[in-house]
Amino acid sequence: MKILISGGSRGLGRELAEHLAGQHEVVTFARGEAGTRNPRIKHLTGVDVASTESLDGLEPYLEDADGLVNNVGIAYDGILATQGVDSIRKMLEVNLFSVLYLTKLYLRCRLRGRKPGSVVSISSIIGIRGFSGLATYSATKGALNSMTKALAREMGPKGFRFNAVLPGYFESDMSKGMGEDRKAQIIRRTPLGRLATTADICPLVEFLLSEDARFITGQLIAVDGGLTA
Repeated sequence: MKILISGGSRGLGRELAEHLAGQHEVVTFARGEAGTRNPRIKHLTGVDVASTESLDGLEPYLEDADGLVNNVGIAYDGILATQGVDSIRKMLEVNLFSVLYLTKLYLRCRLRGRKPGSVVSISSIIGIRGFSGLATYSATKGALNSMTKALAREMGPKGFRFNAVLPGYFESDMSKGMGEDRKAQIIRRTPLGRLATTADICPLVEFLLSEDARFITGQLIAVDGGLTA
């Protein structure tokens, strides 16, 4: 299986690429250099997800990809009433518009070749549960969830599948900035008693992309140890 991953140079994207490269052909892209030297991963640099022209250049890779992972995303916290307009606009641009546009390109490329595909979007439990200080981020992830369900219906007759993985708090670059008290509080509220790791998330993404999940579409699957149960 050939898989294209957006934002695969660091964090969860890098871990996904490493995991999937064990069994599949993987292409990642980002503005910066690759976060791995794995020879099984082809990394495209200089791709600006905020630029439609830059994303247009991915068409040859989109046409070949059996699966697409919408992983790119940014988060700026802050109370909406005082949050900067630039931060709001940037999150909408990266977390939502770029994903919609990339998915549109993927569909057009695959339809042109009469080839179906599977799309897994990395969303967040913050898209289904309110958290103070994350209104804009929550809005982008909630929209991503809605896109997943709508496209599952819209493109199902053409053989496409759409699912979203919703991690809770997990050990990552983002969580490193979280205070120990806050982290301990989240762990206390989590039925399984810990934060997630990328090892909890990556196998699920691989499964949803695969033929083993051929009758699963339109699903939002939380990986949060029961926090939203």
